[in-house]
Amino acid sequence: MQNRKLIPVLLLLTFTTSLAFCQSEVFKPVVNNLARYKQKKDLKFLSAAKKSIDSLITTKADSADLTKSVYKVVVYTSIAYVDSNNTLKMPADFVPKTAQLIDKLNANKKSIRYADQLDYVNHCLANIYMRDGFRYLSISDFTNGKQAFLKAQRYAPKYKQINFYLAYCNNKLGNLQDAANYYSDAIGTDTSRAEYVENTANIYKSMGDTTRALALLQRGHNHFPSDRFLLLNLANIYNNQQNYIALSPLLSQLLENYPNNPDIAFVAANCYDHLNQYDKAEKLYLKAIDLNSSAYEPVLNLGLLYLKMGMVKSEKESGAHINKAVTYLEKADEISPNELKGLKALQLAYSVTKNNSGLMNVNDKLKQLTNQ
Repeated sequence: MQNRKLIPVLLLLTFTTSLAFCQSEVFKPVVNNLARYKQKKDLKFLSAAKKSIDSLITTKADSADLTKSVYKVVVYTSIAYVDSNNTLKMPADFVPKTAQLIDKLNANKKSIRYADQLDYVNHCLANIYMRDGFRYLSISDFTNGKQAFLKAQRYAPKYKQINFYLAYCNNKLGNLQDAANYYSDAIGTDTSRAEYVENTANIYKSMGDTTRALALLQRGHNHFPSDRFLLLNLANIYNNQQNYIALSPLLSQLLENYPNNPDIAFVAANCYDHLNQYDKAEKLYLKAIDLNSSAYEPVLNLGLLYLKMGMVKSEKESGAHINKAVTYLEKADEISPNELKGLKALQLAYSVTKNNSGLMNVNDKLKQLTNQ
């Protein structure tokens, strides 16, 4: 199965000056510098905004001031989010301390007055931790990546995409049940994607829970009918279960999506064969052989199909089908000379056609192989 590419996605974020701050004189330098950054995209204005807000918080009373604290986290999270390379030389504990202040503000019931600002800083912080998570994933550090995404989820709990990244990390760490749970949480939301269904089903299969995998793939295929990966996963399970009645409705789309795949052609032929749709089976066995002439199973099955058709057709048609059966069964024997199933089918075909010399050779070979 082809793996899908993990695509890093951050939350959509509107920069600070779109937020409605009170335009008091004391905070004017902070707001103006944020506005200048938005216009010029020059980090010096964020640095100036930080100096302005820091100058307003010098005492314990200042630190307890709700409005000043809100201005502070808006400026600090903007810097942490925008200046990913730490050009402004913020200390190592800059983000953790900012997060602590945000936690304090989130817990303060009076902060409801600044809902828009806190929504912005929470999203900023979530993006910062998600960026950390992606950085860890790039070096295959799934343990720290998982922790970073857990922090991001704390500040953006409604952003279901994070569940996908947590599921991915847990899957890589071997925490299969946790991975399945996170994928399941992501399925059925506005951010639901076909790969969530596929990955969750693959995890259930690796855990040996084919029933849940099948149920999930059926639901996923109904929701994403054009997704070829879900289609192939679902078809594989039906084929392995030999549930040909359930498999047959998928074959047309499957063959359309994989027109030059000999394995798909063979699976479809075998399905139609078991459903006694001989003409379709014959056509697809021939296609599978044309795409891969060295494969044993399509050649053998086509020989068996002709043998079966020779037994049920009218006497006039029977001979032609039996002769075709001999041709393909002999070809199968050339590809894999010691396969008992093919030899026994050839034994029957030679008996029907009264090919005594061929029958003797096959009988001798079967005795050698079975030690009888």
